[in-house]
Amino acid sequence: MIPVHQARQLIHATTRDLGVESVPLLQAVGRTLREPLIADRDFPPYDRVTMDGIAIRYADYAAGTRNFKIDGVGAAGQPQIELLKGNTCLEIMTGAILPAGADTIIRYEDLQVENGEALVMTETIREGQNVHQKGSDRPMGSELLASGYLLNGAAIGIAATIGKTELKVTRQPKVAILSTGDELVDVKEKPLPHQIRKSNVYQLEAVLQRFGITATAFHLTDDLAKITGTLKEIVTTYDVVLMSGGVSKGKFDFLPEAMDQLGVKKLFHKIKQRPGKPFWFGQYPEGATVFAFPGNPVSSFMCAQVYFIPWLQKCLGGPDLEPEFAVLTGPIHFKPDLTYFAQVKITTDKSGRLLATPVEGNGSGDLANLVDANAFLEIPRGKDIFEKGTILPFIKIM
Repeated sequence: MIPVHQARQLIHATTRDLGVESVPLLQAVGRTLREPLIADRDFPPYDRVTMDGIAIRYADYAAGTRNFKIDGVGAAGQPQIELLKGNTCLEIMTGAILPAGADTIIRYEDLQVENGEALVMTETIREGQNVHQKGSDRPMGSELLASGYLLNGAAIGIAATIGKTELKVTRQPKVAILSTGDELVDVKEKPLPHQIRKSNVYQLEAVLQRFGITATAFHLTDDLAKITGTLKEIVTTYDVVLMSGGVSKGKFDFLPEAMDQLGVKKLFHKIKQRPGKPFWFGQYPEGATVFAFPGNPVSSFMCAQVYFIPWLQKCLGGPDLEPEFAVLTGPIHFKPDLTYFAQVKITTDKSGRLLATPVEGNGSGDLANLVDANAFLEIPRGKDIFEKGTILPFIKIM
């Protein structure tokens, strides 16, 4: 049995580059960019008008002209027009190209427009005002986004504006989720008195869907030969295998033995923590990384949040997750010499402090209690009592 920090180190050491794939633009949201995005033209691509108003030559205004005859109108999306005469102006709309011969825009709010003329009503006009200069944001050929960026709506907009219909992103892993146990029936079935419906597999699938990953689900009965036969193909076919149950000390907990027979290298089995002590983790050579979580719903869910999600995010090209900290709003008593992942609700007070309020449950089988919590507070070994006001790290529930 190993401590939590060592389990994290061993899991982190197995992260790997999953490769690259191209996906349609809108399917890239939330994925990690694997190519630089380069400006294919200047940004903005022309001297862009930023206010509705009139376009003038500043020299005319500086020479004392305040009443400009309107000589035409320019709109966004139209070819560039030209200001041909002195002491005249062109009405111009936001987004339009700055007319040739003009250099300054005066907004309508600073004008009185009557009978085809615009009278300037302010003395605070600056040369070049209300003009977004060509290339002032980014010149053509510059890098707009570097490889490794986590793509959000703003990034998709940038990709669209340079004409990218597809983007190269980190490949999604191929994931298998395995449930075990003869007591489990499908969610659509009515369980007998000695049975329960599957829940862990749906929890894990829901976590993966947050990352846009669709997993393949399998169910293994409590039979060593059948378990070994099914796992043999799975560990060579999939990048990741998530298991739930069958890893403790029961007579029908066959997964550790099956994986040993198949040559899956065990990196650890059991962590000094509660919940989730029986967690098994290993790697098949040139094949799947195997996370075998305990069968109790809270244990399985907690292990996925604390260990699997950081591993997945790193494999997908994300950064190492920095810990967040919150202040306990009430005492927690925990005597066993184990790291305790307590269910808490994280809120923010008026001063901006993060607060952790314990959410009491009935152990690792109390699945319903999870909906009242939004994080796991990591309480270290070595103390029995953690008083109100103690600052501790937490892991957000995804």
